[in-house]
Amino acid sequence: MTREETIAVTHQDQLLVFDETVTRARVDGWLRYLESAGSPTQVYRLGASHVLPVSGVDNADLLAAAADLPSPTRRVPRGGEAWLGRRELRPAGTEVALGSTTIGDGSVAVIAGPCAVETPEQMLATAEIVAEHGAVALRGGVFKPRTSPHSFQGLGFSGLELLVEARKRTGLPFVTEVVDAEHVKRLAEVVDGFQIGARNMQNFALLSAVGQSGLPVVLKRGFGCTVEETLAAGEYLLLEGNDQVVLCERGIRTFEPSARFTLDLTAVALWKQRTHLPVIVDPSHSGGRPELVEPLSLAAVAAGADALLIDVHVQPEQALCDAKQALRPEQFAGLMTRLAGAAAGLGRTLQRR
Repeated sequence: MTREETIAVTHQDQLLVFDETVTRARVDGWLRYLESAGSPTQVYRLGASHVLPVSGVDNADLLAAAADLPSPTRRVPRGGEAWLGRRELRPAGTEVALGSTTIGDGSVAVIAGPCAVETPEQMLATAEIVAEHGAVALRGGVFKPRTSPHSFQGLGFSGLELLVEARKRTGLPFVTEVVDAEHVKRLAEVVDGFQIGARNMQNFALLSAVGQSGLPVVLKRGFGCTVEETLAAGEYLLLEGNDQVVLCERGIRTFEPSARFTLDLTAVALWKQRTHLPVIVDPSHSGGRPELVEPLSLAAVAAGADALLIDVHVQPEQALCDAKQALRPEQFAGLMTRLAGAAAGLGRTLQRR
């Protein structure tokens, strides 16, 4: 591709993408040029890259500026509500680093643990079991937004100590849910990654605060939200310069009562086409029953999911939160064996710690 083909655009709105070799000072040259051309704009940061929206400037003007300004790595038509998450900005996809684990590198990662942190014995025993059978990260909620105010709401900040101890014993990083923007800074000092739950997917103040942390984020789709609305929610995180975002399909509410939610694998396939962000599937919250976790997990991997988020508990009958969906240790062990075979059959690998 020639230099002229690289930078030429039409009056159609465009996104100019500059890779990490182009400094912000050099991108500012484009800002000054566009302002002088009557098309002011702003610079967005996508990880170490810069993205510049351009509108209302014709080909000839851009070509005239080419001699003095850095060439963009690529240009992408701008459209829709989510600009920075568009697949075209990073055709090879984004890799999210969670501790020593990478999500989005083509392998299948499993994050596992209890829905809620309850006791030292429960958390540590579950962490050791999922680590033994190949999970690469831990899940465990210390804040649990529940439909009923009378339900267990989590241990709060005191539960963090149990997650930290579990990380120390197993070497696994952990993600935990954040429910309040005011909690973000305090949690960021301890956690490896955040989870934003389905009920908070459109809590925009929380999204912005978590985005500013720079830490990895698992963003769960709201159970009444569309594919595009989820992408738009992810854009709030990306606008803060944080590209370490994983979209999570956890089931949507439909007319079908035989499962807790309906797992929307169409969303997984669509996100893999439309966004460069990795996609994780939560088969536990969607199916709501342990016997559904394995088939839904295998289907998710076949649909292209980069990772799975699985609820495991050493004694599900005693769980204070979502007891009906958690896998027992032996069920988790069997699932990991079958996931390895399924991944291999698809030309992929199941990550191991």
